[in-house]
Amino acid sequence: MTHRPNSPAQVISDLQRIIDALEARGRLVRVRSEVNSRHELIAIAARFEGGPRAVLFEKVAGSAFPVLAGLYWSRELLGDLFGKPERALPQHVSTCIKEWQHQPVNPIVVPSGPVMEVTESDVDLTRLPIPVHALGDGGPYFDAAVVIAKDPETGVRNASIQRFQVIGKDRLAINIDAGRHLELYLAKAAEKGVPLPITLNVGVGPGLHFAAATPAETAPADTDELGIASAFHEAPLELVPGTVSSVEMVAAAMWGLECEIVPGELHDEGPFAEVTGYYALVAPRPMVRVKRIHRRRQPVFHTILSGVEVFNSVGLLGEANVLAMLQTQVPGVMDVYFSHGGCGFYHAVVQINQKRAGWAKQAVMAAFAAFPPLKMVTVVDDDVDIRNPGDVEWAMTTRLNPKTGILVVENVFGHGLNPTFPDYLGTKVGFDCTRPFPHTPRFDRAKVKAAEEGGWDIHLPEVTAILS
Repeated sequence: MTHRPNSPAQVISDLQRIIDALEARGRLVRVRSEVNSRHELIAIAARFEGGPRAVLFEKVAGSAFPVLAGLYWSRELLGDLFGKPERALPQHVSTCIKEWQHQPVNPIVVPSGPVMEVTESDVDLTRLPIPVHALGDGGPYFDAAVVIAKDPETGVRNASIQRFQVIGKDRLAINIDAGRHLELYLAKAAEKGVPLPITLNVGVGPGLHFAAATPAETAPADTDELGIASAFHEAPLELVPGTVSSVEMVAAAMWGLECEIVPGELHDEGPFAEVTGYYALVAPRPMVRVKRIHRRRQPVFHTILSGVEVFNSVGLLGEANVLAMLQTQVPGVMDVYFSHGGCGFYHAVVQINQKRAGWAKQAVMAAFAAFPPLKMVTVVDDDVDIRNPGDVEWAMTTRLNPKTGILVVENVFGHGLNPTFPDYLGTKVGFDCTRPFPHTPRFDRAKVKAAEEGGWDIHLPEVTAILS
């Protein structure tokens, strides 16, 4: 595995290199005025949400450290960092995961790294510029940090992204998504009657972020999914040893927090404005003790807005997983898109060049199996732009036969953050919006001739608005 100097793979492996690259390409907004981490920082960041630039807050009241937001809210920006066209990102993500599955390159443990430049003399989370996002949030949250844990029985490492609410100078409350390997590890630690050590790695690149967000269906519990980051980085991911447990930290992270979860210790966590646009409710959840804090000399705190950033970062993983599975199981599947209206989790639009009758419904069922959080799957023909909501709606209104094209699955596992899936159970629906097979001219789209480039004398006036 080669690692070319200053290649996109090298850039995305280190958040500081990412910031430098964004700056050099005019993709970094700098907010030089001092901002309050409670609501104000996110309010300003939201003004740039979805745009082609990330935002760096240089001065955060009460902290010596800056904050970066917006790394994931533009796929065009991400494509630039990866050196890929925007629409090629899902396929690139899928390819990297397949490489890891067939020829895994495990992380390596090195004696030290940037994250070990400073070890704090005492644990005080209030020194970090941890934002409070929404008006109804219960407090400051880590929402973009990568958790590393080890199976208490096998020692296999796992990476995940969970939300952590700050509840004290050295205490956090964690929400663990059901079905994640971290939940399994905590249960095993409880059976043994021992704490579960973890590390919280703040300020990492998208390769590691994608590794941590990879669905459990793609990365089984007996595999070290940190190796997925190696595939993105085109070099082994570097870790440094923990100082209070055997769990490592990411060498290039901005912060490394060594923590432990004592089974049975709970604390109220929430509310938090989640990806759904609703507040996750308050409930007793595992408490995390922070034992030691390491950091770079000049670290940058990284946060993610619950919105387009999550739609993109999680959606890319979901698209990659569903696309890979569908292309092996359903002939003719061409592309998959997780819509923003579906929160990047809940609605997949599948494009298919249907080879036989019934394969569109087969694609619906395969998509649900590939990514359990999905609530809705819409399958369209290859003449429909799956990233254009108007085009998808056109297929739904002109090609969907409601009597035969709607597939309803009741009492099935879904995503607990979706309020229509209480206790992770709910109803899913699939829409076959494809032309009847075999195809007939009746369902052919009307087309116009493409205009030739150049040679036209066209006057384009400015629009003058008249305000009454």
